[in-house]
Amino acid sequence: MEGISFNDSTAAVEDVQRKLASLGLLAEDQVSGTFDDATAAAVAAFCASRKLPISQDVDDKVWAALLDATFQLGDRTLFLRMPYFHGNDVAQLQQALGALGFACDEDGIFGAHTEAALRKFQMNMGLPSDGIAGAFTYRAVNNLHHSWEGKRAPQAAVHVGFARAADVLERNALCLFGTDEFTRSVAVRMSNLALATNPASKIVSAESLLVAPDEGMLLVHIVTSQTDAEPSIPFVTYDDEETLPLRLKTAIGAVTLTPARLAVCLPGTQWLEAGEDRSAQHFAITLLDAFCTALAPDFA
Repeated sequence: MEGISFNDSTAAVEDVQRKLASLGLLAEDQVSGTFDDATAAAVAAFCASRKLPISQDVDDKVWAALLDATFQLGDRTLFLRMPYFHGNDVAQLQQALGALGFACDEDGIFGAHTEAALRKFQMNMGLPSDGIAGAFTYRAVNNLHHSWEGKRAPQAAVHVGFARAADVLERNALCLFGTDEFTRSVAVRMSNLALATNPASKIVSAESLLVAPDEGMLLVHIVTSQTDAEPSIPFVTYDDEETLPLRLKTAIGAVTLTPARLAVCLPGTQWLEAGEDRSAQHFAITLLDAFCTALAPDFA
């Protein structure tokens, strides 16, 4: 772009002023379309805040920095490319993903880690996992604004106490099932743990059901590979135990199909160096704990 300087009166000057006003560096009644003293002071303050050489003119670098600073979430489609997308909208997306349990660096740069986090979020919501932040992804993010606005990424796992867990088990109907020996074992162990905690538990395995699940029951398919899960349903990866409750809560909120269902993908049939039985028990304990946390009414 051509440089914008003192005393210029153009549409480009008004655009610069509106961007400065959106950043709180210029009052709305100072947006006049004329590059005056107030505009020059605001440009200089913006340069200082962005660690750019102090200038009262708007050159290519200052304009590019203004664009970066004023992009809002949803203003443009974001995806992995070279050079990377960067700007305030990328930082907003990263903050939302992190607060929802999909960890990525909040550096304002749409790199490989951000794409990976976005793909996991999309799977979690039952959306095509293409790594592209477009209209459907932004709608899903914005629908969850109450869960991420003003919040930071979780720093540690949060667990419910015994009494609250017992209450959650009694109030929420889940049918757990697997489609191979290992995942069926995890489902049965989760059911046994739930019933041991509260004999009135409604979180049970398919093997424990005496009648077909009703419409009020959430079907939870435990798998060890994405290919084992039904396409286009919310899909949660187990990989990060600390953020698992948050991601489960997000996925449960995204369930729209009837009967209600989602998939949880375990990282395999072995946990650390444990044998198959101990691994199944570990996954059962941690997954049940995560569900109890996610379903607790006071879990943010």
